[in-house]
Amino acid sequence: MRYAQGGGLTDERRVFREKLRMEAADRFRHGDENTVIAHDLRVSVRSVQRWRKAWSQSGSKALVSKGPASVPLLNDDLFAVLERELLKGPVAHGWPDQTWTLSRIKTLIGRRFHKGYTVQGVAALLKRHGWSCQVPARRAVERDEDVVAGWVKETWPQVEGPWRRSTPGSSSKTKPVSR
Repeated sequence: MRYAQGGGLTDERRVFREKLRMEAADRFRHGDENTVIAHDLRVSVRSVQRWRKAWSQSGSKALVSKGPASVPLLNDDLFAVLERELLKGPVAHGWPDQTWTLSRIKTLIGRRFHKGYTVQGVAALLKRHGWSCQVPARRAVERDEDVVAGWVKETWPQVEGPWRRSTPGSSSKTKPVSR
């Protein structure tokens, strides 16, 4: 069964599903048909068929929940090691500048722990452990505010172009400024 946004069942939902399977096992013992069990438990007939097959091969223990479908590749101990590696900085790991990107962290995890993450998986891992994306706190030293202001005043209006005139049926309610 697939779940939206890559999620799985919550612990409560997993317990609920296990109770359904155990109730189905009791019904199997009584000889009830798959379609009747599926209707009464409000599940698909296919699920009941799979449960019956597992039950007939291994008994009720085959219907016990096996826990979450996936566990994090890096447990808390390994994440602590990753944090120490991140604190050393990207240059210590062979990159030319002091910028950590998700791709670089993904590569570091692969090199250091031999575990495969996607870029989105790395973002989720960091977020789960309280890390957030960082934005520079100050402007670049090389930035010249006068040049930027001049560009915005002189060059940007030419790039942007004149406003389109409103015509009957257009969605614009403002009129262009005449130049």
